[in-house]
Amino acid sequence: MWREVVELSRPKNVVLAAITVPLGAHLALGGDWSFQSLGLVALQTTSAICFMAAGNTFNDIADLDIDKVAKPHRPIPSERISIGSAKKVAYAFTLLSALCMASAIPFTDQPYPLVAIWSLAAMLMYTYDAGLQTKKLGLIGNIAISLMVGAVILYGASAVSLANTPIVMFAAGVAFFANLAREIIKDCEDMESDEGRNTLPMRIGLMNARATAYVFILASMITLGMAHLYGPFEYHQIVFHAPAIFILFSLNGPLFRGEDYKAQQNVRIGMLLGLLAFAVQVSIL
Repeated sequence: MWREVVELSRPKNVVLAAITVPLGAHLALGGDWSFQSLGLVALQTTSAICFMAAGNTFNDIADLDIDKVAKPHRPIPSERISIGSAKKVAYAFTLLSALCMASAIPFTDQPYPLVAIWSLAAMLMYTYDAGLQTKKLGLIGNIAISLMVGAVILYGASAVSLANTPIVMFAAGVAFFANLAREIIKDCEDMESDEGRNTLPMRIGLMNARATAYVFILASMITLGMAHLYGPFEYHQIVFHAPAIFILFSLNGPLFRGEDYKAQQNVRIGMLLGLLAFAVQVSIL
């Protein structure tokens, strides 16, 4: 049972939350941590991990018919866990996330951004697979997921009551655009198994969708540059972002060769390197 719960949570995706919540707080604090901020960020990191695990589990429940063909080894289509049990797991993760978020409110100077970001993310998560079912609306669903990824950084900053710090906004923008590109590339990769969805590749074709993804990759690089032109960093410090920029810029090769899996994996690597470079710069300023 526990193995199936871990699989449903998708540990590789959950690691992103474990990194980006402390990253958002670190950027907001400028590296000036206290014992209280450490405790608050630990709580909200746990909240984000549980939240993402819940979303991944709900997504597996909604994708049962697709996964029977595309991913029969997953816990639900392989019948290693029932739909009913999977729903209980998803609700338990959601409850744990809400409890961790709420438990920090008495110790947070400005709790409203924390509650607002969590609530907005919950709405986006619910409407992705149920209600509006934005997952079936192609680009709109991609935007919803990417908003949640960017919101994780804001969530980390809101844990220490500094969500509107300029550098945090730039970092959230980088995460949003890079993840939006990755979501489109994943739709290109999964085009044959995505029956019932109106994805961007289905609407405009694979090559046009890949070109659109590359535009969003360029947008993420422009956002990196804006942090040095209009943010707290000196222009020459953009050298810290050289590895991320190189990886992201060179993605035109894999994309236009149709190497979608390689491309979407490299987008994730480039995004993380870009975000970590922000953290390094804040630490040495």
